[in-house]
Amino acid sequence: MEQEKERSMATLCHAGALAGIIVPFGNIIVPLIIWLTNKEESALVDAEGKKSLNFQISIVIYMFVSVLLMLVVIGAILLPVIGIFSVVMVIIAAIKTNKGEDFKYPLAITFIK
Repeated sequence: MEQEKERSMATLCHAGALAGIIVPFGNIIVPLIIWLTNKEESALVDAEGKKSLNFQISIVIYMFVSVLLMLVVIGAILLPVIGIFSVVMVIIAAIKTNKGEDFKYPLAITFIK
């Protein structure tokens, strides 16, 4: 895979997570599709896809816990904070990946190695 396309696909692994704003679980489905279809062709797409998926799965878990914590009111505060944090981190990751810089998501649990 040529370097320009490789970097674009790696960037899409991150930016594709923004689909979750419109489509339920789009934040996991879009990066998963991009990663699965391109991981064999590019080590960069493989690495960035794993990072994106690990972060998005972590965010879904954090949001689920926040919904449970709504019973104690704190979840009502945490849920929007997690949503904003997720969008900001995805945008930063996409920009850094597009520039060829390495980015590690904070608070991401490693599910896919």
